[in-house]
Amino acid sequence: MPIIDSIAVFLVSLLVGGLSIFVAASIVVDSRSYEHALVTAVIAAIAQTIAGWFTGIPLVGELLPLLAWIAVIKWRYAASWINAAIMGFLAWAAAILVLTVLPFAGIDAFGVPFTSTTYL
Repeated sequence: MPIIDSIAVFLVSLLVGGLSIFVAASIVVDSRSYEHALVTAVIAAIAQTIAGWFTGIPLVGELLPLLAWIAVIKWRYAASWINAAIMGFLAWAAAILVLTVLPFAGIDAFGVPFTSTTYL
């Protein structure tokens, strides 16, 4: 894949991740900052990727990236673990919806944890 395509996929993926977190945060904690959601998406993707390095460890390897992603949401939105998990689920559902529609427009992207086998 040429570098420009990789950059485009990254940017679309970031926008999808940010949008999904924004939607979830607006529902759960009444946050209205898309910029905050975008920064959260970047930090969460980095934390998720680092945690993903431990995928060789049974059970822990599968759960650690998801927990890291939810922990970043908890930290960035000063939410309880329950609210952060709800936001994570809602963000995942919103990303699934968007990522289901994007291929029909000829756009490749990834979103939040477990929406693809490739992380952002």
